[in-house]
Amino acid sequence: MQHLDPESLSLLALGEKLGDDAADHLRSCASCAAEYVGLRRAVVAAKPGHDAAALESPGPQVWAGIHSDLGLSAAVADDPLGSPSSKGSRPPSSAQSGSPTPLPTRQQRTGRKREPGGVSGWIRRPGVWLAAAAATALLAAGVFWSVEQNQPTVPPLAQAQLTPVDQHSATGSARVVEAKDGQRTLEVRVDKNEARGYQEVWLIAPDLSRLVSLGVMTSDTGTFSVPAGLDLRDYPIVDVSDEPVDGNPAHSSVSIVRGTLAL
Repeated sequence: MQHLDPESLSLLALGEKLGDDAADHLRSCASCAAEYVGLRRAVVAAKPGHDAAALESPGPQVWAGIHSDLGLSAAVADDPLGSPSSKGSRPPSSAQSGSPTPLPTRQQRTGRKREPGGVSGWIRRPGVWLAAAAATALLAAGVFWSVEQNQPTVPPLAQAQLTPVDQHSATGSARVVEAKDGQRTLEVRVDKNEARGYQEVWLIAPDLSRLVSLGVMTSDTGTFSVPAGLDLRDYPIVDVSDEPVDGNPAHSSVSIVRGTLAL
């Protein structure tokens, strides 16, 4: 089967129409349809009002923790992702401090193989670095989870029960929460996916004359940023629609579930 090329998929995601043949192929090809949904989600996320999450490099304390936990030598004390540490931050040698170098423990004697240059042989193997990074990530995740469990539950600004529309039987819920910085987020949950195409989440005016797309929902739950300045009293209806893979950004007029936020 001849798949759609990346340029055609990108044009479809941007809302361009490429004819019935492309639409028919997307309906029958799971691979191209999945790629289209991913591209479409990126297009929706790039609309005004969607904040881009900035990635930050880990601070020097992350490598310092790995270095300390693994008992590495001073030769690899510098953060591999940052600037070299100052000489004052490195452990002093026995000649500088005037005190004898502590003897290694039994575990250190049996677990390391010394090589010329004073660097442990095992630390040169990439697997050790990856394992160290993974262990630190798991430790950080555990601490984060523990802290999150002790945080008070944030009451929602608004919430709604989502009920099935027309021939559908799915149900769900939606709620709006606000972060400390004022950013509002719509959290949506639907108990099953009844879309023949893909699910898209909308906020709609009471008279159904105006609507705002928040993004594509690829699983039974989804979290979406509410555009700054959007008054939920003007768009209180939460709608999850069944959108065909046709490149048309408008609402398909086929709703799966819908509910009104209680403000």
